[in-house]
Amino acid sequence: MKIQKPLPLSFLLLVSTQLFSQNFDFEKSILRPVHVSMSLIKMEGKKAVRVTKDSSIKEFDEPTFVKLENIDFKNGVIEVTVLSKLLPAAPDFARGFIGVAFRINEDNSRFESIYIRPTNGRANEQLRRNRSVQYFSYPDYRFERLRKDAAGEYESYADMGLNEWIKIKIVVKDAQAKLFLNNNQHPSLVVNDLKHGSNNKGAIGLFVDIGTEGFFSDLKITKEN
Repeated sequence: MKIQKPLPLSFLLLVSTQLFSQNFDFEKSILRPVHVSMSLIKMEGKKAVRVTKDSSIKEFDEPTFVKLENIDFKNGVIEVTVLSKLLPAAPDFARGFIGVAFRINEDNSRFESIYIRPTNGRANEQLRRNRSVQYFSYPDYRFERLRKDAAGEYESYADMGLNEWIKIKIVVKDAQAKLFLNNNQHPSLVVNDLKHGSNNKGAIGLFVDIGTEGFFSDLKITKEN
């Protein structure tokens, strides 16, 4: 009798990812808008979620996302392809803000987030380029506080632009999060001290901010047990 060798861990993780991601074929029944407007559309042959921030929310770095129901995420990998445009009435300071919120608690009063500013990636001013990628932690550590207290530590440069699909991959392990863009081997941002610590878990959200018409597609979530 031939004894089969156990499947390699990499294969098991891939299967787990594929099976899990099949549960996130965007359906309204699993999507809950939080201070945003949402619609399901077809864009360039992709099924996508279109998201815009409610105009009543004037502050930055607020719970403005489409929340995925029945997710309890602590450690693992979040992958999604995003595209952002500027709305016709977007203010001058709009940057195409789009990204992912994670470990969102039940009442949306606490979460971590990493987002991108696509207009900054190819700006002529180097300081704007250096602010292409941003981490923040709601409610106490928004971008303004982090920029003041630890300039340059929670934002960085990455090449990107408006009106183009950008693949976001966020790898979360305890108090660390790494952002990878467009299948790059090395991260564009490393956060070693997530402000809510290492033991929090919660939902995942598709995040936008002021002036953005955001599109999300190809979502995959791998949870680490």
